[in-house]
Amino acid sequence: MGLRTTVDVPGFAHANPVPVASRIGPFLATGALTGRDPGTREMPEGLDAQCANAFRHVRAVLAAAGGGPGDVLKLTVHLADPANREALNREWTALFPDPADRPARQVVAATLGGGALVHVDLLAVLPG
Repeated sequence: MGLRTTVDVPGFAHANPVPVASRIGPFLATGALTGRDPGTREMPEGLDAQCANAFRHVRAVLAAAGGGPGDVLKLTVHLADPANREALNREWTALFPDPADRPARQVVAATLGGGALVHVDLLAVLPG
């Protein structure tokens, strides 16, 4: 067995044979965390619901890996409409309420399939 461990989250999985996240030592990296509802596995139509679900997945992945929001180094957000950031910023400030203690963030315009309006991926440095 190598140094890498797979992190899985109940209620969220990728369609392709890839894990939700991987960890090597203190470093955690995710694949695309979508706005798919963790209970129904359906993709909601609106950006508000998709952002809420995507950030729910962020919290779940961090918890499954033994970390929390304070361990996030960078969050990358892929938006179908990068000009529409109200829902994103609402979830962002709920997860990272202190302006002096927020990770780096990058928003990228993206063409997303399957009705997705947002994808989030992150890099975190977890406690030993």
